[in-house]
Amino acid sequence: MDYVGRTPEQLSHPEQWKIAGHWAAFEIYSPKTNPFRLIQALGDSPADCMRQLQARGLDPKEYEFVILKPPVMR
Repeated sequence: MDYVGRTPEQLSHPEQWKIAGHWAAFEIYSPKTNPFRLIQALGDSPADCMRQLQARGLDPKEYEFVILKPPVMR
């Protein structure tokens, strides 16, 4: 399943569990861009996410890297 271009909130519970512990890249908020919180890269490390962004011609300095946590049990 491809997670790039989706928000973490759009993912099903099983999908959230599957990617828990992975790193995700999100575009850094600025008033000029006001980006949606979309997953732009997903990997085992921030460096892995950076490589994916660079391969798509994106500048990693414009992204924040966050480790994804397991979903909250309800």
